[in-house]
Amino acid sequence: MIIKVLGSGCAKCNQLENLTKDVLKEMGIEATIEHVRDLNKIMEYPILATPGLVINEELVVSGKVPDKAKLNQIIVNALAKEDKT
Repeated sequence: MIIKVLGSGCAKCNQLENLTKDVLKEMGIEATIEHVRDLNKIMEYPILATPGLVINEELVVSGKVPDKAKLNQIIVNALAKEDKT
């Protein structure tokens, strides 16, 4: 699983990165996490506001930091998609 946090490094972007790491650790899931700060690279995704979260090249969160339960569900859904391929 490859996860990208999209954002300049603002407080909310860092919060999303840390929350994602916490949820993955609690779930016992190993993933590659990259914080994308380059605006040109961020704009390669259909994002209108940061922070953004991309899992396996699919934008799953844009413009907000989800709560822990929602983020957990997002990751479970992404894993289910991985299993189907």
